Amino acid sequence: MAVISIREQIANLIELQAIDAKIYALNKKMQAIPVELEKKNKEFEAKKSGLNALEEKNKVFLVKKKDRELELAVKEEGIKKLQSQLFAIKTNKEYTALLKEIEGGKADKSLIEDQILGIFDELDSVSAEVNKEKDDLAREKKNLDKDKSEFDSALKTMEQELVIFNAKRSQVVPKIDRHALSTYERILKNKDGLAVVKVVDNSCHGCFMNVTHQTVNEIRMLDRLVTCEACSRILYEENG
Repeated sequence: MAVISIREQIANLIELQAIDAKIYALNKKMQAIPVELEKKNKEFEAKKSGLNALEEKNKVFLVKKKDRELELAVKEEGIKKLQSQLFAIKTNKEYTALLKEIEGGKADKSLIEDQILGIFDELDSVSAEVNKEKDDLAREKKNLDKDKSEFDSALKTMEQELVIFNAKRSQVVPKIDRHALSTYERILKNKDGLAVVKVVDNSCHGCFMNVTHQTVNEIRMLDRLVTCEACSRILYEENG
């Protein structure tokens, strides 16, 4: 195999870095999609739980209404029975006592009726909330389904792009010395997909720390790959 000059090595590494930057960006986006989708699913399920809680609350009021209506029916029946007994009363004392009992029953009946009216008000309020939440949830479900479809489409597109970039990568990799490639791959993994950076105005464009004049001179000599003392990335000059 022919010896590849440092100038050629750097040119190939720059080309490879451009491809890997695309691959890393795509992988990051692809990894973010399930996370975002899970977040949206959780938000939807939380709203669904909220609707379920409202529906349970509505059921509780319906049970209360039924209980009060039954209680009212019993109270009304009791009043009727007491009233029917009035005609059989023989003394004023008994008559007065029975009237008092009837009036007490009517007062209780009035209280129960007020409670039923209050329950009706609560039912109207909760029912309105339930209907609103159902409408909101239907919209959320539609939006969630749309998001899922868009995410699936985006994933397919990115997977196709990855195939293209990986094919390009496989064409560049053989041009690079194995030792240089090993160094590059190690830095790429440790530096979140950025292993090769240029030096501009004596500054590393990976960590943006100053680069010494001696380091700049070593880069220009093209005797070996030079790395940043601060971030360990491979350095090059734009017109090197």
